[in-house]
Amino acid sequence: MRGHSHRIARTLERLRQDFDQPLRIEENARELGMSVSGFHHHFRAVTAMSPLQFQKRMRLQEARRLMLGEDLDAASAGYRVGYSDASHFTREYKRHFGEPPARDVERLREAAMESASL
Repeated sequence: MRGHSHRIARTLERLRQDFDQPLRIEENARELGMSVSGFHHHFRAVTAMSPLQFQKRMRLQEARRLMLGEDLDAASAGYRVGYSDASHFTREYKRHFGEPPARDVERLREAAMESASL
């Protein structure tokens, strides 16, 4: 298992760097010398999620950071992290964070202002 964890860690690093690129499961599995099902199994054992779930989480967290830190609107942030459809991005964002992007970012900004004024 140690060898598989090390190989999956390489894939995780690549996914963190290239989260906005299409996920190519077959290619990743082949590069690691694994079957697709073996890759999924070992990836889930290391991360407790599928490769697609991991990539989606990375994209959504980066989009949130872009909206907060660079003041991007939801469509621009979604596009920058690899979503080509703004409404799909908004649905995924709401499913993950519990609120639509604009409302979530507004809430986070208000919370930051409140804690800064304490």
